[in-house]
Formats: sequence, C-alpha cells, structure tokens
Amino acid sequence: MGVEVDTNDSIQSLLKQASDKLEQISDSAYFDAELLLAHSLGKNRTYLHTWPEKKLSLSEKNTFHSLIEKRLTDYPVAYLLGSKPFWTMDLIVTPDVLIPRPETELLVETALDKIQNMKSPRILDLGTGSGAIALAIASERSDALVTAVDCSAKALAVAKLNATEFGLTQQLTFIQSDWFNKVPLTQFDLIVSNPPYIDPEDSHLRENIRYEPQQALVADNHGMSDIEKIIQKSHPFLTKGGFLMLEHGFDQHDKTIAIFIDNNYQNEQSIADLNGNWRVTLASYNS
Repeated sequence: MGVEVDTNDSIQSLLKQASDKLEQISDSAYFDAELLLAHSLGKNRTYLHTWPEKKLSLSEKNTFHSLIEKRLTDYPVAYLLGSKPFWTMDLIVTPDVLIPRPETELLVETALDKIQNMKSPRILDLGTGSGAIALAIASERSDALVTAVDCSAKALAVAKLNATEFGLTQQLTFIQSDWFNKVPLTQFDLIVSNPPYIDPEDSHLRENIRYEPQQALVADNHGMSDIEKIIQKSHPFLTKGGFLMLEHGFDQHDKTIAIFIDNNYQNEQSIADLNGNWRVTLASYNS
C-alpha cells in the first residue's frame, strides 16, 4: 500500500501518482491529493494548477508522501490538515473533536431563523466540540450570548482556540459539563445540540469515523439515549416559548418527535437536509 516514488517529481506527476493510490479508499481521491500537497507546500490549490511542472524538494516530497501514507489508512483529511471549513470559517480540528459536517449547517440555519427577531438572544450549545455551531451563530449575530458546553476538556480547548481565531471570545462562555450537570440554572431562548446519535452496532463505526472521538458519536438505546436525556432535562433551562433544537440520524425523526411530545413540548417541527432526509427536529416549551 506504500506510495511509489516517481522519478518525475513535478506537482502534476505527484498528484497523479497519489490520487491513483487514494482511489482505494476515497471517492474524492484527486481532491484529497490536492489538499494534502498544497498543505505540504504551504500553498493553496490554485498554486498547484498554476505551477504543475514545478518540482518538489526532498523535504516537501517526504512530507507529502507521509500524509498520503496515513490517508491510505482511511485517516481523515481534516485531521491531516488540522482544519475543516464550516459555515464561513476554516475551523481548527484535532482528533479530540468531531469533524464538522456540511449537514450540521442546517442546524445553524434553522437556529438563526428562530432567533432572527430576538434581541440579544441567549443560546446554549450542548456538546460543542470544535465550537462549530456556537461560533457560526455568534459570527452571524454579534448581539448573541452563547454558552458552549462539552464534557471533554480537550474539545473545549479546541473550541476556545477557534473562538480566539475568529475574534468571538467576548460572545462565548465555555463550560466543561456532562450535558446540564454543571450548567448554571440560567434560562436560554434557544438550546441547540448535535449530540451522539449513532447506534453502537452501526457498521459505519468501522469505517473512517472510527478515528473520531467515539463518545461524541455513539449513544445507547440505538443512538437515542442522549437525545432523550437532553429533551428530558432541558425544561428548566428554557425561557417560556424557548426552542430546543436537535440534529439526529436520518431514521430517528419519529422517535425524536415522540420524546418531545412525551415531555410536554409543543410546535414540533422537522427539517430535511439536501438529500431529503429528516435531519433537524425542534420544539418549543411553553409551560
């Protein structure tokens, strides 16, 4: 599975060589190779297209080959690069946090819609990880006050780095807590969460997501235990009419709605992602 060394050390040749190898494990082999080569050179992808005949130094080649070798084990590109685009930001990511997914931007869009007429909304992001959701909302609403919670100190350290990187530290408060356990009894206009929702028996856990923190992915009771826990414990932390909004698996919509109803929520609503799968469910609490 090693990468063969081509006597032609040009950008164009090395990209072709690497992408041919990466086709074993990636549906975007050439793109992956471009990202990793650009990273090795400290350049952007446009540079690769502008200078396809440029030859790499031995050090640059060794760096690139090392990244390709690791990628061949299905190790995520985002961890190799140390960053992942999300919303309008290029977030720092490490193996201590989940890699932000494009579908989670639907949660941000929905949250921004619900708070558009609120002045200085107070928002709680449970399981913040890299801070993706909290930072995206804060970046769009300079008057929002966002509390970002995670049980992992290492994840919170990454989120704090991202908040500093994008100049959003004044809007955010970070708390290390297992869900609500150490969150002060404050009332929020909106609680958002992309909690663990993968069934422990899901075959995808043997694929590339095996490199991501399992505690942020997997939940008992066929992936529903954390969703249920959050819904059950949110009441005291919501303003009257406040919203609880959750991302969940494509097949967990009905169960999530049922838990909301069992816990006296109202105005349940679900939103589908671009693939037509129910991805976000929300409800308000009026008692």
